[in-house]
Amino acid sequence: MTRAFSFSVKAQDGAARTGVIATQRGDIRTPAFMPVGTQATVKAMFVEDVAAAGADIILGNTYHLMLRPGAERIAKLGGLHSFMHWDKPILTDSGGYQVMSLAKLRKISEEGVAFQSHLDGARVVLRPNRAIEVQCLLGADIQMALDECTPFPASRAEARVSLDLSMRWAERSKAAFEAMSAPGQALFGIVQGSVYPDLREDSAKTLEGIGFPGYAVGGLAVGEGHEAMLQTLEATTPFLPEDKPRYLMGVGTPLDILEAVAQGIDMFDCVMPTRSGRHGQAFTWGGRLNLRNAQYAEDLSPLDPESACPAAQYSRAYLHHLVKAGEILGAMLVSYANVQFYQELMARARTAIAGGTFADFVEDVRRRYAGPENTA
Repeated sequence: MTRAFSFSVKAQDGAARTGVIATQRGDIRTPAFMPVGTQATVKAMFVEDVAAAGADIILGNTYHLMLRPGAERIAKLGGLHSFMHWDKPILTDSGGYQVMSLAKLRKISEEGVAFQSHLDGARVVLRPNRAIEVQCLLGADIQMALDECTPFPASRAEARVSLDLSMRWAERSKAAFEAMSAPGQALFGIVQGSVYPDLREDSAKTLEGIGFPGYAVGGLAVGEGHEAMLQTLEATTPFLPEDKPRYLMGVGTPLDILEAVAQGIDMFDCVMPTRSGRHGQAFTWGGRLNLRNAQYAEDLSPLDPESACPAAQYSRAYLHHLVKAGEILGAMLVSYANVQFYQELMARARTAIAGGTFADFVEDVRRRYAGPENTA
């Protein structure tokens, strides 16, 4: 029998909570960080290493996979899990972020978004039902309703128009999902409203009225700044159902994540661990390190002696050499160490919440990242 999607909270410390999301392909321990595999790959990593790092779930992207190699082709080849050799849960974004990031290549209407493909210039239309169809063809365990990721800054009137469109698309996405999805799959709605608290409240209540098994907070980490992000989050989470998982999209640094966990967020994704890894930036339990710096040229200490990651046991001198020489192995090793650091961060957060010491844990991480180079 197919295992039904469900969520249970196991412990709380203030608003922070730890729990389990049950899916047909395994449990997701929360709070959870999802490595980003936009193009059916977590960049510069073997999927076996992503799993070994502790990840319970990864993220793929509807827009990019729809264009290349194509959702129908992936379905023909057995689905996204088989295609990329990943047998754990996958969450797919609906393409809503690309509505913002590819603003020069698209036009929005009530029906959906018409893109000019960034690959070959061909016209591609993404409607709510097509976004769901693509995600079902991919076989995603957790799918996202199509939304417009409201850019920042946006006037109140602009944010209202964008929000209302996203809510109408959410209704259409749910109808399409109910018609196309397989047993065990789940669809999340996405809260919008820019930095306006009453709009966020209205969006959350509208989505709850439509009814979803999980809720995402979108339209943050798009330029509004750290304090505005936290204030907006604080104005949003009280209106999200307590018995459903909450996902903050596209966030972020270790401290961003922990401060969002403190407000009741359960799931995160961000390209930062692998993007930073490809540029020689390492996240460690001693803080954030720029391995391009000359100070590491003769430093034989391991990248992160506190980490259990095999890649973090290579010397800083060796990694400095690989990064400076532009060797692919440098990007692979630092990306692996970064992804495992984020997983260890989540594991320690879960332990701290269960033990009632989460605030102390956040302050410890804040102290570790307080130095001049440690600016994550």
